[in-house]
Amino acid sequence: MKSSEIKTLPNKELSERYKEERMRYQKMKFQNAVSQIDQPHKLKETRKNVARLLTELNERLIVAETQAYITKMNEEIN
Repeated sequence: MKSSEIKTLPNKELSERYKEERMRYQKMKFQNAVSQIDQPHKLKETRKNVARLLTELNERLIVAETQAYITKMNEEIN
């Protein structure tokens, strides 16, 4: 999943995809611990996808908090 695709997702879908990727990574990691998986490079790809999704979620959270703070400060000034 590319970063450009991630940025276009709505918040709800982004959150759902993060949960799905996280679960997929955990299952793959467990399978790899039990017995060698066929494509071990998929672990790395999945881990990076989880990181990309989480990064975008955190960026959106920071932007929302910043906008709320600015709005609050503007209301207090006026």
